[in-house]
Amino acid sequence: MTDVPKILIVDDEQSICYVLKVNLELEGFSVDTAFSAEEALAKRLERYDLFLLDVMMEHMSGFDLAKVIRGREELNAIPIIFCTAKDSEDDLLEGFNNGADDYIRKPFSMRELVARVKSVLHRSGRYSNEKEVLKFQTLTLRTPQKECFVDDEPITLTATEFDLLAFFLKNPDTAFSRSEILNRVWSADVCVVDRTVDVNVARLRKKIGRYGNRIFTKQGFGYGFKTKD
Repeated sequence: MTDVPKILIVDDEQSICYVLKVNLELEGFSVDTAFSAEEALAKRLERYDLFLLDVMMEHMSGFDLAKVIRGREELNAIPIIFCTAKDSEDDLLEGFNNGADDYIRKPFSMRELVARVKSVLHRSGRYSNEKEVLKFQTLTLRTPQKECFVDDEPITLTATEFDLLAFFLKNPDTAFSRSEILNRVWSADVCVVDRTVDVNVARLRKKIGRYGNRIFTKQGFGYGFKTKD
């Protein structure tokens, strides 16, 4: 994490890149642009704090670029926001399946985009003042670093996965509805659907190993984290 969050915008429309870059720099961010997924992949991506990706680009789409990013260990925890005109529920779910932390539908206001960029950066620990450590047996979460450990081994989580697990650990042995989880974990300005919770829970269960089965399902309702055997 840098003192000034560094953002990479990837969009094949240069005029959009320019407008986004100017407005985000006015908010104090450091911003680079790439006009294709291939150009983005030629950069040192580990230097960035946030990726802002268009979806519909020639050759490699934003979804495919996100898959590459999430497949690289050194990039896996860096937040991704999709910014696109593809606005169906299936598009939204595909975005979150590919590791998105937010999905902004075009057209949007610049105020909305800036607010949601700040929200995701905050959720990823860039602006957090928390000093809390959450722990269950050998599962440990450290904030504001957004670090997760199992048996002292680091586990790479996205910002959303981290917040979801932190919510469960703060509220153990309680089942929450999908809607309540969305309201408590996702910020109010993020557009998501109930199935988004299922996608993130499935990914989280796989990542935390033997503690994955601690995340229980209440059929037709939602999820919780059990501490009692």
